[in-house]
Amino acid sequence: MRPLAADAIQAARRRFAEDLRFKTRMTSQALFAAFATVPRERFVGPNPWLIQGWGNYWVTEEDDPRRVYHDTLIALNPVKRINNGQPSLWAYYFDQLGVRVGTHVLHLGCGTGYYSAILAELVGPQGKVVAIEIEEDLAERARVALVPWPQATVLCRDGAHGPFEPADFVVVSAGATHPLPDWLAAVEPAGKLLFPLTATENLGIMTQLTRVSATSFAARLQGGVGFIEFHGARDPEVAIRLLDAFRHNRTSEVRSLRCDPHGRDESCWLHGAGWCFSRHDPVAAENPAPASEVETAPMHGK
Repeated sequence: MRPLAADAIQAARRRFAEDLRFKTRMTSQALFAAFATVPRERFVGPNPWLIQGWGNYWVTEEDDPRRVYHDTLIALNPVKRINNGQPSLWAYYFDQLGVRVGTHVLHLGCGTGYYSAILAELVGPQGKVVAIEIEEDLAERARVALVPWPQATVLCRDGAHGPFEPADFVVVSAGATHPLPDWLAAVEPAGKLLFPLTATENLGIMTQLTRVSATSFAARLQGGVGFIEFHGARDPEVAIRLLDAFRHNRTSEVRSLRCDPHGRDESCWLHGAGWCFSRHDPVAAENPAPASEVETAPMHGK
């Protein structure tokens, strides 16, 4: 097959971005430009590409980069079911996140770096993206693919454990049963944490936390999602209680994440050790509970 002209691929990227803008009601022109500019084929490897369809993968037949510019998942490691994620999902939540020029983003579970590149476009040369991936082969692919974005750095390490450099935005690309302490500690004042809160791989909700104070975050749980599990961010006991909360409690009731010591009460949507999704509004001032009221539950998970 004759190589495609650059303008034909650029036109496909532009149509791809237009489709994402229409599907997600995208408001950020910078985000639109990022999807219209970043070459997805650079991050998903050479043809043939494995496209995830209805329950399984199918293989592309043509060596045509335009095939990757659809709103589909593309396999990075089909054995481990690691994909380059759904573009419309990330377009929707990145638009809400509001990443700005000059800010610092921590991207955990970056895969081969495609969405790290989108974030790097948003922060610009003045900003910084630290992309972390535990799979050595994927991290190396991400390092190579992200060379055109010097503001992006790739580290091969466990994203479940810090310490991490403080960031304005923390983005997690695999499912956790609860927010990890090191993730929360990395969020700057007024910064945001975006992660899939998942009871199982097929049942979860995207969660956005905005820091209000040292121990209080505004919380927004919105949109059903399915993600592979984030190694080190899973607690089987919490997963059972989270599944029950999804089935019986309205996620719209959650207003905040509390990290202050307090006893379990009716305001707790899901109460954990050191964290609690709460029906109370977030508070800017710290009001620690009396020692007699502090619950001393054991810490679960890693």
